[in-house]
Amino acid sequence: MTHLTRTGIEQPSLSYVPVQHAALKNADIIPMSLRSVHFVMPGGVDDPAAPSGGNAYDRRLCLDLPGFGWQVRRHAVAGEWPRPGATARTELARTLAELPDGTVVLLDGLVACGVPEIIVPEAERLSLAVLVHLPLGDERGLPPAVAAELDARERTTLRAVSAVVATSDWAVRRLVAHHGLAPERVHVAAPGADIAPLAPGTDGVSRLLCVAAVTPRKGQHRLVEALAAVTDLPWSCFCVGSLTQDPAYVAELRALIEKFGLEDRLQLVGPQAGAALDASYAAADLMVLTSYAETYGMAVTEALARGIPVLATDVGGLPEAVGRAPDGGVPGILVPPEDPAALAAELRGWFGEADVRRRLKAAARGRRAALDGWATTARSLAGVLARLPREPRRAA
Repeated sequence: MTHLTRTGIEQPSLSYVPVQHAALKNADIIPMSLRSVHFVMPGGVDDPAAPSGGNAYDRRLCLDLPGFGWQVRRHAVAGEWPRPGATARTELARTLAELPDGTVVLLDGLVACGVPEIIVPEAERLSLAVLVHLPLGDERGLPPAVAAELDARERTTLRAVSAVVATSDWAVRRLVAHHGLAPERVHVAAPGADIAPLAPGTDGVSRLLCVAAVTPRKGQHRLVEALAAVTDLPWSCFCVGSLTQDPAYVAELRALIEKFGLEDRLQLVGPQAGAALDASYAAADLMVLTSYAETYGMAVTEALARGIPVLATDVGGLPEAVGRAPDGGVPGILVPPEDPAALAAELRGWFGEADVRRRLKAAARGRRAALDGWATTARSLAGVLARLPREPRRAA
């Protein structure tokens, strides 16, 4: 069975110092200038073996929100979210029940959206905001009945809480339209990026890098099919990302790589963090991402923060992540989803047209200089928290 643990884009390179959980009895040590927000996150948020964009986003908010007036009280609840067992349900219910009436609570959507029977009653007395990294029904590889059930549960949860936070303008529009939410209750807080040294690359053209958990939603099989069509080109490709979230898909992908005889040219290297991930980015000439669904795409901006152009599918929030340089230049190429032939054609253009490479690299460097930092993300989220009602919103 496929679990929706966290299958977001790998993004563990952010520096992070864990924030220690403080019990409510210690609340009096918080400086009077800071308000408190209780942040409920998945239990694996700090697990280096399972890095993801959602986890990195949550951790970074814990670091940066105090700079905008909010002391963060962390609550990491272990469980197979968003379909947890009895122990996880009990722990989440206990965590919320122990908070005083009117407490401001930010919940990661992976934890909150699948359990409306726990969240909705608490919305009667707590000021709740839910941070949606990915709508639950957008995950790939789920049986249709499970996807429909999760989608309905998410709708119930999001309609009950005071505010919803999404990670791109596209995701805001999607949530409002799909779940029938009031637009004024749905806000955007796009991920930031830390500017890094320019990537020297390998030879300026041939090293491809894909940074994403190896799962059906990330569509690495489409990348393999595209690369199989351009074996005459001198490429090598490193796929960095978790290999444990969907073992069946990983096995299918390995079989496909073997079928096309790409074992020596395409490597599944597993998750990386810190210096190892930095080294993979530094060696990259082109970032490739073949996702079926993305609300934003943090690995894209992580590549652009190093001046690396991007070749990706035109889905969800990825066009926002790619963006434009201040002079209007586009630092990437977007191809239709479900079209490995289009991906292969653009790879041929990348290898065969020096002018294309020069244009994309110049635009990537321009976009690098214009990327918003994480302070912008924290400021946006802090503004949402500050506007939560003093009295809890009563569920409709």
